[in-house]
Amino acid sequence: MFTFLSIVYVFVCLFLILVVLLQSGKGGGMGSAFGGPGGAGTAVFGGAGAGNVLTKITAVCAALFMILSATLAYLSSPGDQALENAAAAVSGIGGEGDDDEEATSPEEAATEQEATEEEATEEEATEEEATDEEATDEAADEPELELDEEAAADLAEDIEEALEPEGAE
Repeated sequence: MFTFLSIVYVFVCLFLILVVLLQSGKGGGMGSAFGGPGGAGTAVFGGAGAGNVLTKITAVCAALFMILSATLAYLSSPGDQALENAAAAVSGIGGEGDDDEEATSPEEAATEQEATEEEATEEEATEEEATDEEATDEAADEPELELDEEAAADLAEDIEEALEPEGAE
C-alpha cells in the first residue's frame, strides 16, 4: 500500500506543478499559454472560464497532495515505541535498552537528573580537593631558598637602586 501511495503521490506532485505552471497572471489566461491571442474567447480556455477550471483543479491537487503527505508520513513512522525511545534518548533518561522498565514520569525524570547533577558536583569537589592536596604536597617537597643576611642586604640595596629615579643623586 505504501508503494502504491508513493506512486500516486509522485503523479499528484507532477500534475500539481503542471497545473500551477499553466496558470498565468492576470493577463491572458490559458489561451496565451499555448500561443493564442491573449484574452481571446476560445471555446475551452477562453475568458474567465480557464481561471475557474484551473483554480478548481489546483485546489483538488493541493488537497490530495496534503492528504497523501500526511498519510505517507504516518505510514513511514515506526510506531509509538520508537517515538518514546527517541524522546527518552533525547532527554537522557534511557534509550532502546530500557524496554523492561516502566515509563518514567516527568517528575521522576527531573529527580533523576537532579541526582545526577549532584553526583557530578560532588565528583568535581573531590577532584578539586585532590588537586589542592597534590599542590600542597609538591610545595612541601620543594626546598626552600635560604638567604644569609649579607645576600639579603645586597638584594635589598639592588632593589632600592632600581627603584630610585635617575636624577635623584
